[in-house]
Amino acid sequence: MVSKKCYWMSIPLLILLLGFLVSSSWARPSTCEDCHVKLNPGIVKDFNRGKMARILTCKSCHGTAHMSADDADKATLPTISTCKKCHPKQAKQYMSGKHALGLLPITAFPKFEHQQPRAFIAGQKGCNGCHNLGITNEKVRKDSKAFQYYKYGMDCQNCHTRHAFSKKEALQPEACNSCHTGFDHAQWEMWSHSKHGAAYNTDRKAHRGPTCQDCHMEKGNHRVMTAWGFLALRLPESDKEWMGYRVTILKALGVLDKDGKPTPRLKLVKAANMARLDKASWDKERARMEAVCQKCHSATFTKENLKNADLMIKASDKILAQAINIVADLYRDGTIKMETNQATYPYPDLLTFYEVKTPIEEDLYEMFMDYRMKTYQAAFHIMPDYTTWYGLAKMKKTLVDMKDMARQMRSGANKK
Repeated sequence: MVSKKCYWMSIPLLILLLGFLVSSSWARPSTCEDCHVKLNPGIVKDFNRGKMARILTCKSCHGTAHMSADDADKATLPTISTCKKCHPKQAKQYMSGKHALGLLPITAFPKFEHQQPRAFIAGQKGCNGCHNLGITNEKVRKDSKAFQYYKYGMDCQNCHTRHAFSKKEALQPEACNSCHTGFDHAQWEMWSHSKHGAAYNTDRKAHRGPTCQDCHMEKGNHRVMTAWGFLALRLPESDKEWMGYRVTILKALGVLDKDGKPTPRLKLVKAANMARLDKASWDKERARMEAVCQKCHSATFTKENLKNADLMIKASDKILAQAINIVADLYRDGTIKMETNQATYPYPDLLTFYEVKTPIEEDLYEMFMDYRMKTYQAAFHIMPDYTTWYGLAKMKKTLVDMKDMARQMRSGANKK
């Protein structure tokens, strides 16, 4: 006969055992697995290791039109609308944030549609390898005329990798690594080498340092926004000196014409939410981030560090504006023939990126998309080495090089 003490002690063990069995092995049966366990067993294994396998089957996301090898093309590919059925709160947050707008910046680049290999954009081997997270509905996916088309593109799976769709995985900073790395957004390198990253990685169990998710997705919010936006531009600007630099940059982005008036491209910047175009929206996002930082830091420390990071944007904008004017002067005197963005003549079009004709224009592109980005992004991620040697120092060196190149180009033109 089991004593009362033993009986009550056995209940937690029984619950623990049942929980283990449910979490590790139980999944709803599906006839789809009969074929797919042979064709692509990794998919089946991934799905069955995830929590979704307890309540969903393959049909829940892929529909019932595909039931054999002969109709495989009829399988529905999920979008955020599919995920929304079970995760309405997260879907609403995501759709109000910047990630859901991922395709729009691609459409702003004037030469990308026709000059890039289709695989680079539509095949996900270049920019759209990350920006496909803006494919949020079937219309975008199935529109074969859209150069960004990629039938496997989707949103939620970029962080919750299919087919496990693991929350645990998406909570790890490595989930952000594949997109937020390298040339123009090296946030992974900046964070992982910062004191925040070091504190986290040396004692993950204690979670001493913050991860990407802790700062940018507080309390699981899938919106993911920042005060400055991707371009680190805001309007209006009370600092008149800084506003002068910004107007030059906005002209080179094709957002303002040569007279400082808005162009049609401004609509795209607004639609993609790439910049803060009113004081209230900037203040709101800054206040949110300050509240996040103050969970670990004092209000004084937080405000001082964010202010100094803001000033690194100003420092980089000053150099970039000088570089833009160097190229603009070469357009004015005819040393370089301008081929794009005639509405903003004589300013170069920064959004042509590397599709340019001269080395000096290539240098300007790198200054804008690489060195300026690292200067201010590293400042906010508390990584002084990146701010200095991968950012500001590179900008200053490039400016010196561009001045010399402009002199040589004019000298060569005069000799002809």
